[in-house]
Amino acid sequence: MKKRTHPRNATIALAQIKYYDISRQNNLEKIKRYIKLAKKKGADIICFPESCISKNALEKEHKFIRQIREECRKNSIWCIVTEDVYKGGKLYNSAFLIDRSGKIKGDYKKIHLYGDKVNAGKKIRVFKTDFGKIGLAICWDLAFSELFKKLKRRGAEIVFCPAQWWYDAKAHEERHEARELKILESLLMSRAYENVYFMALCNPVMDSKFQISYTAIASPTRILKKIVRREGIITAKINLNQIKKIEKI
Repeated sequence: MKKRTHPRNATIALAQIKYYDISRQNNLEKIKRYIKLAKKKGADIICFPESCISKNALEKEHKFIRQIREECRKNSIWCIVTEDVYKGGKLYNSAFLIDRSGKIKGDYKKIHLYGDKVNAGKKIRVFKTDFGKIGLAICWDLAFSELFKKLKRRGAEIVFCPAQWWYDAKAHEERHEARELKILESLLMSRAYENVYFMALCNPVMDSKFQISYTAIASPTRILKKIVRREGIITAKINLNQIKKIEKI
């Protein structure tokens, strides 16, 4: 008798928020608002873009981070927020994974820097959640395939990549934004396809013509949801058992 495989479903949400339009110094109220919205949409986890909390570097126990943790607790939802954070007297670009009880499950420090005035992290991080194993990367990490292969070897089923993707106009002769967006989408699909897992890339909306506002959720074979050049939230319900099926093929 053939053994029945039960679905391992998870609903993930990505918030492509516009920065500093409510407050000039932080995005706290908007983050809390989108956490509530993600919960209403049935999401298990919501991811925000890179450096999403404040214009200034923070400490891990800063009141803004505590308030975000409390919002996660009240809504019983996982959350990924990223900011420049001091640790041991050094500054890192850190992505924090907050669980449903509001506790910080762990963090990942960006390894591959691109002009960032922070220290580079060194450790690959994969975390076990109540819906699956997730890996974390940040922005320019996306260009380095070996990092994502290591996440796969450690059991990652979904990799979240908060970002603030910028480009140099000199890189393109014309149609600068459209061409850079195509590069970004190609990198996203390549990482999902070559490693056979789900990818979630989250960018902000900012007042700069050199920043790419592109947020998307990808399976190993296609883009499931995306949002471009506007603020909003996207969600996708995924079955993690699909990974095993595609690996067999």
